[in-house]
Amino acid sequence: MVLEITKLGEDILRQTAEPVEEINDEIRQLVDDMFETMIEAQGVGLAGPQVGKSLRLFVAMADDDVKRTFINPQIIKTSETVCDYEEGCLSIPQVYETISRPEKVTVQAFNENGKPFVLEADGLLARIIQHEYDHLNGILYIDRGDKEFAEQTTAQFKKRAERAAQKRAAKEAKARKIAAKIAAKESKKNK
Repeated sequence: MVLEITKLGEDILRQTAEPVEEINDEIRQLVDDMFETMIEAQGVGLAGPQVGKSLRLFVAMADDDVKRTFINPQIIKTSETVCDYEEGCLSIPQVYETISRPEKVTVQAFNENGKPFVLEADGLLARIIQHEYDHLNGILYIDRGDKEFAEQTTAQFKKRAERAAQKRAAKEAKARKIAAKIAAKESKKNK
């Protein structure tokens, strides 16, 4: 099932996610849904908070097309060498910024079957792991770049959300008005 992706401005994206207490069928279904959502949205990673779940888990699929699940991950080592890369985010669509991050990372986590693992990653996969891990701590990639750019992006998304709320309110008001007219006609018929 494709899930709705939370957008910049929604509170859950700024909260620290809670550990997954038990890896069960419900969590495995969530992981499956997250992969489906990520692939549908043409992303390479997706964290629990991005689908409205304040849980410490994320999924990733780098350029090797291997589906990887990280439950209760911990980054245990990063390289001193950093590299720049233009990042984007499904929660901040169509906004990109060059971000510096460690080139290599070592992460320990559990997979969807509850099996613990340690993974050393570099390249795109290392970048995805760090980006998604940040989501679990309420950090967005724009927080790691130019402060002015982050402020402008946040303001832009706030305006988008306000416009969307106004459109929803207008649509709901119109629906109520139509329902009232229909109810009035029905009332006249029944007299």
